[in-house]
Amino acid sequence: MTDLRLAPAALTVWAAAAIAVGARPAPVLVASAVCAVLLAALLCLDRRRAVRRSRSGGTTAGARPGAVGGAALLLVGCLTAVLVSAGAQLASRSTAGLDGLARTGATATVTATVRSGVVPRTNPWSGAADQHEVRVELRGLEARGVRTTTRGPLTVVGAGQGWADVRYGGLVTATGRLGVQGDRTVLRVDAAPRTVRAPPVLLRAVESMRSDLLAATDPLDAQARGLVPGVAIGDTTRLDDDLDDAMRTTSLTHVTAVSGGHFAIVVACVAGTCVALRAPRWARVGITALATAGFVLLVHPEPSVVRAAAMGAVGLAGLALGRPSRAITALSAAVVVLVVADPWLARSYGFVLSVAATAGLALGAAPLARALAAWCGRVLAHAIALPVAAQAACAPVLVLLDPSVSAYAVPANLLAAPALAPATLLGVLATLVAPSAPGTATVVAWLAGRCTWWIATVARFFADLPGARLPWPGGWGGLVLLAALTATAVGLCAWLRRRSGAPQVDMSTGRRPRPVVLLAAALVLGLVLGGLHAARTVRDRGGVPGDWVVVACDVGQGDALVLRSGPGSAVVVDVGPAGDAASRCLDLLGVRRVDLLVLSHFHADHVGGLEPVLAGRTVQRALVTGARDPVHQADQTLAALDAARVPVEVPEPGESGTVGPGSVRWQVLQVGAQGQEANDASIALRVEVEGVDVVALGDLEDAGQGALAATLDAPGGVAAVDVVKVAHHGSSVQSDRLARLLSPSVALVSSGENTYGHPTDRALDLYRSGGATVLRTDLCGPVVLVVRGDELGVAGCP
Repeated sequence: MTDLRLAPAALTVWAAAAIAVGARPAPVLVASAVCAVLLAALLCLDRRRAVRRSRSGGTTAGARPGAVGGAALLLVGCLTAVLVSAGAQLASRSTAGLDGLARTGATATVTATVRSGVVPRTNPWSGAADQHEVRVELRGLEARGVRTTTRGPLTVVGAGQGWADVRYGGLVTATGRLGVQGDRTVLRVDAAPRTVRAPPVLLRAVESMRSDLLAATDPLDAQARGLVPGVAIGDTTRLDDDLDDAMRTTSLTHVTAVSGGHFAIVVACVAGTCVALRAPRWARVGITALATAGFVLLVHPEPSVVRAAAMGAVGLAGLALGRPSRAITALSAAVVVLVVADPWLARSYGFVLSVAATAGLALGAAPLARALAAWCGRVLAHAIALPVAAQAACAPVLVLLDPSVSAYAVPANLLAAPALAPATLLGVLATLVAPSAPGTATVVAWLAGRCTWWIATVARFFADLPGARLPWPGGWGGLVLLAALTATAVGLCAWLRRRSGAPQVDMSTGRRPRPVVLLAAALVLGLVLGGLHAARTVRDRGGVPGDWVVVACDVGQGDALVLRSGPGSAVVVDVGPAGDAASRCLDLLGVRRVDLLVLSHFHADHVGGLEPVLAGRTVQRALVTGARDPVHQADQTLAALDAARVPVEVPEPGESGTVGPGSVRWQVLQVGAQGQEANDASIALRVEVEGVDVVALGDLEDAGQGALAATLDAPGGVAAVDVVKVAHHGSSVQSDRLARLLSPSVALVSSGENTYGHPTDRALDLYRSGGATVLRTDLCGPVVLVVRGDELGVAGCP
């Protein structure tokens, strides 16, 4: 029977940490104090009961004194520990001012220890791999003339020479601009870091082994150069983009994300060798522990790696004590220890997926294998059960990252699985021998490459099939829908087995039960297909087509532009004047999450509707102009964003990124600075969504439009685009040069009843003469653009 006694404590710790790290230090510390008082009260109560029992001479038969009290003590004790840890770390960051500095985009010089390999990042617009990303652990920072010593995680995004040479474990300093991305604090730098101290000797040796493996794979074919280091040590820097996309489409990315499966392969090999050599138990435990620690160093302690190592440590402790641990108990203990040590793990998708996959295997693989064994044999039953159980557990979480379902994930994983173990072991062996015998390492890596060739072939084959990736609702609604569908399918299978009286399959005899398994499988398939059909059927909402791409909301004399970034999510540029017009527009479009909010400038007709937009929605990130003009409106806007816990930053010209499932790209073309006139300080933004290139010009006047035209006309500037949100509601101040450079197919004019004469004939004629279709919110109401086939179309405007 599965031992779930530690599971409630693990889930409680996880939930508490996920909530706490998004809160301010004070309420978390207060909650930890309350829990500490409750823990003390429970301890006193338990002690009094123990004394009372001892005086009465024992307990009645069958009772287990303190069992319920022990469970409560464990739960409250773990909750207290995680809240104290989270509160202390939040307070440390707050005292050092890191959160405040990041939210205001302060320039800082940081001293930090490198905690990951350097990952090249492709500029989403230029296509050049001229950026690098690396995770570091802060040791100190200097900003605004104040130097503080602080600890905490930080992600450095660098453009410039020198970042590729940064080594894991080294101490570096770098200067850049702090910011916030979701739960991450980031530092954007434009210059190379300065190395203060080289990594320790052991880490230098590990990095040398990793580099030697890359050198050993240089003579191999492209898939082997990318996959062998990925499978062995988690290094995916040389993985081809097309192969990476194919593996994502078929849910095979776990092959290169070193986690529990890789640890199981390595540990099984080491432990099996020890057993074959008849090593005593203490020697087996010691050697396996050393192998586990060495593998952690080799692959770097990513969240999934740390979880797997901690779970393995629990298992080794049980082996050393002669009490082999159970999977869920070990997993729960690992979650508690790791989340208490680092509460931010609770929000790490890698950690969540790793735990979900392990729990799915522990709880679902064996029952599923027993159900399947009677009609397909034990070996095939286990081969099918493992990927199905893991995929069923991970799929609901994956829709948060990518609102789609991999149609062929199970057969792809089933076919690729036999090649993973030999590829991993051969890759690790090549890594170990590479420093001393490069030629031998190349031969071993070539053998590993034959295994990865099969994995790559499977990924590409299934990725090229029709319907390889099916759309699914995103966000928490999509997660709940898929989880409910999975639970319903599992429950239906169990009910059908009981209803039919199907016997428990003896895995050693292979007796075949009634065809209930086939019937259940058919019903499950029907449920899945029905769910997919329901997910793909999008009904019109209030006359707005479900396949809208860009919408200029009708907010009167103001701006509010919405660009779809996923199911229920969008990029929003400005929120219109005071009132709920922008919020009602987002409701009409079904937008519950704003992946990126851009407030072009602080005039009331662009930011007045902010509070209704923030109410009831999640805003991941906000970009604002550097010119706080008018001051009272800027202060009010920033206060509202701060109250809603929205990360705010002033972007740099040229700053870019992606949102949603990675399909929506944005780039800041121009941004104003303090001292500029408010309109000319507007953020000019470029966004590409579903192949539609959109430029929003805010309220740029003559000087701002002229400066932007000069930038775009330079080498490497923006060519013609599909859609332009015309500057300043179609005022008479329009740059002929800018309109000619942008040459849009559609010109959106957002205006309402006003005394300024907006939009002017000059603005309308300027864009019409360039071949644009001019669409006005004062005449059309909400202007809705759609993409059907490869054509940009207009809906919602007569």
